[in-house]
Amino acid sequence: MIESKDNKKIKYLNKLRKNKYIYEENKFIIEGKHLVEEAYNSGILLETYSTYDCNYGVINTIVSDNVMSAISYLPSKPDVIGVCKLIEENNNFGNRIIILDNVQDPGNVGTIIRSAKAFNFDTVVLSLDSVNKYNEKLIRASQGMFFKTNIVTKDLKYFIPYIKNEGYNVYGTDVVNGVKVNSINDSKIAVVMGNEGTGITLDIKKLLDKNIYIDINSKCESLNVSVAASIIMYEIDKGE
Repeated sequence: MIESKDNKKIKYLNKLRKNKYIYEENKFIIEGKHLVEEAYNSGILLETYSTYDCNYGVINTIVSDNVMSAISYLPSKPDVIGVCKLIEENNNFGNRIIILDNVQDPGNVGTIIRSAKAFNFDTVVLSLDSVNKYNEKLIRASQGMFFKTNIVTKDLKYFIPYIKNEGYNVYGTDVVNGVKVNSINDSKIAVVMGNEGTGITLDIKKLLDKNIYIDINSKCESLNVSVAASIIMYEIDKGE
């Protein structure tokens, strides 16, 4: 049992919280039994650290309650933490893509990933300046759908022209010159959602085919990006 926060293994785990080391080591951390089980089922679980003797078919290191409290980022201490290998990105994007342009809040992105799975969107694309997809809050907010959804990071100024050339219609979200979301029915579609505060960047707007909007009453100016994305994906899925 590891009982010291200064143990070499514990210091290594703490390094894996930083983006730099995630990509240098090709590993990321998850917390809690549910996510560890999802990672195990996905075949990417490398090792576990727990306060009890658990068996997920990988090396398990038992740590004291105090050490677990020190290494956990959760308000309530979990019983197990997992170390996973990075997930290989799949460039088979399917027919429905949701694209996030500089979306920063990990809770929003995790919710969008969850909704993408629920409403049959095949791929979630993060711009280079969006939140890191291995952010732990993002993974938790996805409720395990992180492991079941194709999530890729792309430079949108090259990616959008590429998918347009592949036959996708690419929509932005703007009421100006827009059509209602429930009026579209394309076989290959990509929808761009913009930053929480500033929306879609000007350079990306220039690449879009059309705009769509959600019909809301005049008393509400806008919706949270994860709520808007979820409604759009639901409407597109329902209208198929």
